[in-house]
Amino acid sequence: MPVPSHHTSFAGWLGAHAVPLTHLDPEAPLDDLEPLRELIGNARVVAIGENSHFINEFALMRRRILRFLVERCGFTVLAFEYGFSEGFPLDAWAQGEGTDDDLSAHLATAIPVGLDEPLRWMRRRNATAAAPVRFAGIDIPAAGGSVLPALAPVADYLRQVDPETLPAIQKAMRIAESFAGASAAAAAPAWTRLAAAEQDALSATLMRLLIRFRAVAPLYVSRGDQHSYDIALRRLEAACHADYGFRAMAGLYAGNGLTADTSARDVYMAGSILWHLERLHPGTRIVLAAHNAHIQKTPVSFNGHLTGLPMGQHLHSSLGDDYVALALTGITGHTADMRPDENARFGFAIDDTALEPPEQGSVEAAFADAGLGLSIADLRRAHHEVPGPDRIRIQSAYLHTPVLDAFDGVLSTPTSTVADIAS
Repeated sequence: MPVPSHHTSFAGWLGAHAVPLTHLDPEAPLDDLEPLRELIGNARVVAIGENSHFINEFALMRRRILRFLVERCGFTVLAFEYGFSEGFPLDAWAQGEGTDDDLSAHLATAIPVGLDEPLRWMRRRNATAAAPVRFAGIDIPAAGGSVLPALAPVADYLRQVDPETLPAIQKAMRIAESFAGASAAAAAPAWTRLAAAEQDALSATLMRLLIRFRAVAPLYVSRGDQHSYDIALRRLEAACHADYGFRAMAGLYAGNGLTADTSARDVYMAGSILWHLERLHPGTRIVLAAHNAHIQKTPVSFNGHLTGLPMGQHLHSSLGDDYVALALTGITGHTADMRPDENARFGFAIDDTALEPPEQGSVEAAFADAGLGLSIADLRRAHHEVPGPDRIRIQSAYLHTPVLDAFDGVLSTPTSTVADIAS
């Protein structure tokens, strides 16, 4: 008798331990999600991923999980792969500020990654709930496309506490405006066309402002308050990380970047989660929505080259078992491949790509071989029992990583479809 392959043994384990789910409808009853309760335990941060943005089924499932974690497990914050600075108006809207129609204006320039409906659900719920659900942005501004959404409110803050520095921040904003885009895919090529003196002037000015912020913190706080200072400082840090990201992305596109240089964005996102945890009320539990490649606990590598240390790795290092990462993936259907295109709205085009049958050794192949449909598996139970898969889909390609180490659980949909999004 032939020895079972690692892949086959893991598929057998899945067949015995994965739990079927019955709904994708966000408004459907939540009883089928009860297996999540044991999986998340007492974790303070539960991350829900997706192997590609712009997938209908992943958006629906994340909305269901958000409902479950809020309504049945007491989670009170939704953190999203969305700008830290831009997140504050969205939180105010979710708490009831303005009109229902204002959300479209708030999100008019944002990449449509499934934030609209969760926010509308939060606003409806918060209108009558005793404990409101808060929204928290965690990312660098404009998905790495511009420092302006962070610098504009910092300039307003400095106008009150340190007007002497206004010429410096206004200089930085003038430079930044010349290449601002809706995402890093748009901004990075435009940044490379700046004169080197302008690139260096932006970096030097931002760093000088950051050091001054920290050096004279007591003065700033005395002229304002601690909370306003903390937010302004975090916004300035976002601008510095975004500026670093312009150089990192340019190097990545040119093929001469430093190893794992794109990690600057992920370490900022991880730090933002910790920032919110420290400042919200004791006992706060956060639902975190971001791409699988951001939430995984293992390094990101392609073709054997270390590309980045993801947010999830940083959070796991800081929080240990208080951080739980749930990957979302699909077996068949279509995915949204993103390719750089400076003429597209967000700096990239979205290709509706038919998925090939899952590769052997992938977690998707294991779910397929186990004959599983919509289902969830607690991967921690597989440790020390079976060898796990060594890859997971990222759009139509695969990211090679020890999946049992990268994620605590996997939710799989039998098929995936691409949302109708104008790019």
